[in-house]
Amino acid sequence: MQTRRQVIQSSAVLAGLLASAGFPQFAHAAFNQAAFEAKSIEDAIKAAGGGAMAESADVTITGPDIAENGAVVPLGASSSLADVTQLLILVEKNPNALIALFHVNDAVEASFQTRAKMGQSSDVYAVAITKDGKALWAKKEVKVTLGGCGG
Repeated sequence: MQTRRQVIQSSAVLAGLLASAGFPQFAHAAFNQAAFEAKSIEDAIKAAGGGAMAESADVTITGPDIAENGAVVPLGASSSLADVTQLLILVEKNPNALIALFHVNDAVEASFQTRAKMGQSSDVYAVAITKDGKALWAKKEVKVTLGGCGG
């Protein structure tokens, strides 16, 4: 199983190969470096192409109320909206807010599960970015008893 860092590095290599082969639109879809390097929720959403933010009952975030080990926190995001192009999972108090970015189309159900590192208790967000650039979100507080980012 690959670590998150290995997946990101592999994605960056793939993005570079696609860009050098004349497919810049696929390179961007493979890895959005600016979004993953963003320090705040708002900056990550903006870098991913999201605009006006609003809370929505059509977006769901799942995760434990209390995470025993912050190194491996199971998180999920889903949306019942028809016009979602991206689904993001973000952790507010992590050094880099964006944990995962999933591209969605008509052939892909907007429902994903992943695991993340959390260094401390924090609000966790699921954000659905729609075709018209709206960023619709839901949040959940996850309490961490043992930090996962070197803590």
